[in-house]
Amino acid sequence: MTTRRTRPAPRPPEGTPPRTELARQARAVLADAVRIAHWAAGTPGPGTAAPLAAHALERAATTLELSPAQVRAGWDRARLAGLIELHGDTARPGWRLRAWDRDDSAVLRGWVALFDAWSLVHAAPEDIEAGAVAEAVEAVPQVLSLLQLSAGPVTVPALLDLLGQRVAELQEERCEVPLGPGRTAPAAPEAAESTMSAAAPARSADLNALLLDWALEGLAAVGALTLGTGHATLTPLGNWAVWVKLEQICVAAQSPAGNIEQSAADMLLGCARLTPGPARDEYRAWLAARTVGSAVAELLAVARGEDALLRGLAFEALRVVGAPAEPEVRAVLAEPSLRPYALLWLAEYEGNDPDDAQDVLSREESTWLWVDTAAAVADHGETGLLVRHLDSAVQGTVPALLDEVRAVGHPRTVQVLVALAAAHPDPALAKAVRRAAFQVHTGGA
Repeated sequence: MTTRRTRPAPRPPEGTPPRTELARQARAVLADAVRIAHWAAGTPGPGTAAPLAAHALERAATTLELSPAQVRAGWDRARLAGLIELHGDTARPGWRLRAWDRDDSAVLRGWVALFDAWSLVHAAPEDIEAGAVAEAVEAVPQVLSLLQLSAGPVTVPALLDLLGQRVAELQEERCEVPLGPGRTAPAAPEAAESTMSAAAPARSADLNALLLDWALEGLAAVGALTLGTGHATLTPLGNWAVWVKLEQICVAAQSPAGNIEQSAADMLLGCARLTPGPARDEYRAWLAARTVGSAVAELLAVARGEDALLRGLAFEALRVVGAPAEPEVRAVLAEPSLRPYALLWLAEYEGNDPDDAQDVLSREESTWLWVDTAAAVADHGETGLLVRHLDSAVQGTVPALLDEVRAVGHPRTVQVLVALAAAHPDPALAKAVRRAAFQVHTGGA
């Protein structure tokens, strides 16, 4: 995370509103979700797990003067946008909620997380098989690209034609033969060609039309586009988000001037772009201006926050502190969110080679740390870093990783999997990751 490349940010398309206006629109889209997140964060005790318990749903509807359907929808959006995080039966405010009123970047990142999860926000029709739904989700980026390049309304027939073409390409890439109702796969190529030309097209066209309607409604539900009679148009938010995806850029925290005088959180963000050597120099200068006890306490307080990038950077700064930090670091071993970082810190402090320090972690702790690091990359890194992060998993295979990620219970699991599925270039792997995200989101196996 400290070696990512820097480059001037490309200018957004002409006519794109300024970031302050985009953030205002994102806040409007997520207004109910923010209200529900504040309510959930201020409601102690059980009853706010996913899905929202019936009695909690009733309390929220009464308190917020919303319908149960609005509460349920807002609850899902708040979770997917990172406004709240679940720890057991307790809902806690996510770091984005704390920054919501003052940080436009946090708002836009929260909305993009919701945009990436549109297929979870708007459930697919129950009578459509999962494979067809997955193909439609994989084809939607091409639909969005056409909408973005058109810079205006696009007719539904044009979008349907593109969706059909992309689905056909996906099926061809997988050597799949579309089958008519009640048919079995033909043995000979000639029979396969006949089946594809005769039985499949009418069925595929109807199915694609249904899937396109579902996708457009889902994207409209998260504020990415508006639907007219026979056409669809990207909203300014949707146009900007698609452009961001195409350019593969991220809005990362900028290094503030005067790190020595900053709080621990601002100092760490200011060092996020630095390579390890200069970052350590900054940590030393910051520590020199404070008593050791207060500096360690402030760094650990930041590590307990919701921003995974700051959690990792806080322990990097604690490595510079060295021996004076050992008692405090050892004391946080009982805190699940800090335990993997503390174990690695102690292993290196006790003389283990950094490359071998991972051996002190259990399989579950390594998996939790993998998800936490992925959350940091998703929030602050570039798309390619998130894809490459797969190689660091201890499981060795993606199916094994997904099984253990689902079981580890990290509060950012759904968001990490949705972001990874959106970023990964392999359609089959992306589909498996999306399926895992859906299962975690819905509490399925």
